[in-house]
Amino acid sequence: MKDCLPQNLRELLITPSILIEYTFCPRFIYFMFSLDIPQREGNRFKVVKGRNIHREKAAANKEYLRKKLGIIEKQSEVYLASDRYHLRGIVDEVLTFSDGTMASLDYKYSQYKEINYRTHKIQAICYTLLIEDNYKRKSRKAFIVYTRSKNKLIEFDFTDKDRAEIKSMIENVLHIIKSGFFPKKTASQKRCSDCTFNKICV
Repeated sequence: MKDCLPQNLRELLITPSILIEYTFCPRFIYFMFSLDIPQREGNRFKVVKGRNIHREKAAANKEYLRKKLGIIEKQSEVYLASDRYHLRGIVDEVLTFSDGTMASLDYKYSQYKEINYRTHKIQAICYTLLIEDNYKRKSRKAFIVYTRSKNKLIEFDFTDKDRAEIKSMIENVLHIIKSGFFPKKTASQKRCSDCTFNKICV
């Protein structure tokens, strides 16, 4: 990814959650960074519950996945950062396989409805980029456990197109942050009605 950021922003690292907010509506980035208005999502039940699930799983049985996925090593609650991709995040689990490849595993406090949620895939690809840049190993897939569906395990596979899309999204987010650009809002009225910024968005 070409780095055209000024010196004072080259070390700016964004999280997968920020990219997900961008896909919900690009103006989230403007309000959160240009105007410095917090979203205050910490009071939402699912967010709080999800964070508690992460803590519980990190302390729970660390061997249960070894046989099911054929992994040879697992690291829990791993903080990763990448200047190359301007990303940072805490991965619930970083898995290593016998062929030397690696993958992320994330726990979601939600039900699996036989669809691959785009937001979950965005997060998974971000973790894949972080793993590859930090460990210098291939990461071709990622896993998500849906805790409200009896811990159902879902596997994601990625293409070069998927990776390119995320890199482009990162560039767009950084452009809004560095320039104060006021982007177009989402075309979804339903999203607008559920937005924490709807009272100040023109």
